[in-house]
Order: sequence, then C-alpha cells, then structure tokens
Amino acid sequence: MTADRSPPGDPLLAVDGLRVRLGGATVLDNVDATADRGRFVGLVGPNGAGKTTLLRTIAGAITPDEGRVTVDGERIHDLSSKAASRLVATVPQDTTVAFEFDVRTVIEMGRNPHRSRFGGWTESDAAAVDRALDRTDTRQFADRPVTSLSGGERQRVLLARALAQDAPVLLLDEPTGSLDINHQVRTLDLVSDLVSGGRTALAAVHDLDLAARYCDDLLLLSGGRVVAAGPPASVLTESVLRDVFGADAVVSENPVTGTVSVTALGDGETAGRNPGVASRPRSGSDGSGG
Repeated sequence: MTADRSPPGDPLLAVDGLRVRLGGATVLDNVDATADRGRFVGLVGPNGAGKTTLLRTIAGAITPDEGRVTVDGERIHDLSSKAASRLVATVPQDTTVAFEFDVRTVIEMGRNPHRSRFGGWTESDAAAVDRALDRTDTRQFADRPVTSLSGGERQRVLLARALAQDAPVLLLDEPTGSLDINHQVRTLDLVSDLVSGGRTALAAVHDLDLAARYCDDLLLLSGGRVVAAGPPASVLTESVLRDVFGADAVVSENPVTGTVSVTALGDGETAGRNPGVASRPRSGSDGSGG
C-alpha cells in the first residue's frame, strides 16, 4: 500500500468547496466532505443527485470549476494520471470492456501505475494479481475473454483490477448493481475487510439498507449539494427521506443486523400499530427509496 504520509488525525480524503458545471448546468455545488483512513463512506441520494460526478471528480477524471480534492496530502488534480492512480482506484458502474482481453490481463492492468515504462513484471505484481483473483472469486474464469462474462462477473473483474492497483482510496460506483444477492454481500464484506486493513472506501450505493448495514458514514446528496452527513442512523430519518426522495417511509432497526432499515410506503399505505412495521409489507423490497 501507499506509504502513510498524512499526519495523524488528518483525513485521508478531503473534498473542499467542490463545484462542477457540465453542459452549462451545475452538477456539484460547494461540496465539502472528508473521509478518515479506515472508514467506509456511502454516497446516497436520488438519481441525478451528483454521486457519479463526485466520484469521477475525486478520481481526477473531471476537473472541478472550483474547489480541490486532496488524497493523502496530495492535490489529485495537480498530479499526473499515473500518480493519481497510485492513490485512488475506481470501480465504475459501466462494466463495458471494448477489447477481448482475457480476465487476468484486465486485472493485471491494475498494476500499471506502479510500473516504470521499461520495468518488468515483478513477484510483487504477480502476488497482487493473485490476491485480487482469489478475493473476488474471479480465478475460475481468469483465462476467459472478459467480453464473454455476464455484467455481474465483469463487475467483479473490475473490482479485482482495483484491488490489484493497491491504492489507499477505493471509489465504487454502484458496486452491487449487477450482482446476485450472494455476491452483493461478499463484495461489501470484502470492501469492509479492506477498510479494516486501513484503506478508505467511498461508494455510491442505491440500496439504503445495504448502505446502512456496511457504511460507517453516509453522505446524502440532492441537487448536487450535501444535505446530510454522518452515521446512517442520523442521516436516514423519515423526515429526510420524505424531503429528499419525496417518499413516505418507515425507518426501523433490522432485527438481524441491528442496523437501520428503510421500508418505503406506497400510495395508501400507512405504518402499522407496531413502530417501524408497515401495514402491508411487500416481499422483496430493497429499501432503496429511489
């Protein structure tokens, strides 16, 4: 991993006064956020809130009109693409891969930021790729063309590439969107394990129940602004969900995990007599609220 250069107590990731305009519209407006080393932060909010734009700006793919992004004491937009990639690894929402590389080759690309132009493949590179294959359960199709995989399988390959990159900050855009329920949990368990080992993760998560279960803190965006930030229980309140998502919802405690659970109510539904229990619960609700 990248050496720890940030002084004790300083956030590993800091976003200050970020403003981004795209196509004449303000997509991010005066966004401030920090994430300490070893924290899993979830980005939540309705569609079009600015979550993907924020992730792409932090990664250095979008240059802000105002503000700055600092990772481990370095201003991301002052660095070369290769230097920035040693600090930030990204798992995009779009899993399209244009060329028919085999899976192992795609994952090996995660080592490019650490290699010199004429440097050979090292034991350290090979070990990083092998760890990524094992931790993402992708070794089983390591020799297959990545274009032959399903969307969920490709998503795991891109996660493996990010793990091989071995950057201290991991950005994920809807990392469970194409995954079955088993791999949703396994992926978020893996991210939590990486965070416990000292990395920082920032993930856009559509499912509010999963966000509350796995994230240490949430950043709630609406209209390009931060409207709430903090532990899930302080962000996911019924009044906030009504204001931001325009949805009536019941917020309760998950009896298994002990974390916040959100049940969106449809037209004509009301909360039942027991606190936190909807009068007509629907099976299979993902609690996403939007």
